[in-house]
Amino acid sequence: MTTAAAQPVTLSAIYLSAIYIYPVKSCRGIAVSAAQLDNWGLQFDRNWMIVNTTGRFLSQRELPKMALIEVSIGDEALQLTTPGQTALTVPLMASPGESRNVEVWGDRTLAIDQGETAAAWLSETLGQSVRLVRLGEGYSRPVKPAPLAAHQVSFADGYPLLLISEASLADLNQRLPEALPMNRFRPNLVVSGCEAYAEDSWQQIRIDSVTFDLVSPCERCAITTTDQDTGSRAGTEPLKTLATYRRTAGGVIFGQNLVHQTHGEVRSGSPVEILL
Repeated sequence: MTTAAAQPVTLSAIYLSAIYIYPVKSCRGIAVSAAQLDNWGLQFDRNWMIVNTTGRFLSQRELPKMALIEVSIGDEALQLTTPGQTALTVPLMASPGESRNVEVWGDRTLAIDQGETAAAWLSETLGQSVRLVRLGEGYSRPVKPAPLAAHQVSFADGYPLLLISEASLADLNQRLPEALPMNRFRPNLVVSGCEAYAEDSWQQIRIDSVTFDLVSPCERCAITTTDQDTGSRAGTEPLKTLATYRRTAGGVIFGQNLVHQTHGEVRSGSPVEILL
């Protein structure tokens, strides 16, 4: 007697409820209805980065006011706006420019400098001398650890994508003195229809034609304590509460890091298939 091969389980109640990209690392995110996956993750996600004079990345950890830099994407240009400044326009497609050595969490690689106008605008906005760089020819940053080195990552902290379920945030908010919005956690993919922290048990999922491996829980930092609307630190939450029930040896965790096996498009509202 033969048996049918095991099939992936499609739980139609679980679906992709939101997609976010963050074109400039640590600046404000953009909600999109659909996104293409390229070599580094969602198209345009963390393709630009602000660096100091030595080429080291800057983020909301040391400059929470970066949350006030709003980013939008047009057909041909990236636009940055912030209160009290005229808008900065940066070409969307990569163009030749000065190569610059940059550093992201100990990884050294090459990026393309985006010129004096961008540097001056951001330096005035942030109150210190900075440059804007982007991915380009010569950029290479394999995902760590070594078994994942076949995957590349953009200027994101360590992995191409971050997923969080709405149920997990709802559970956390029940424990907090004041509920927090999802933007405190800066996910790429938000899923709905599952139980709280169900994503912790998933190993592989498929959304539309794209297969993702869930490879590591996300260890959270001080950015989660930054009010994304005001660009100011807002006390010790949610880290204080997360530490009471989500602490590991590496820190407090919330959400799951992903790598993608294939390119393709994902669309908000699409079902999530749990493969493993």
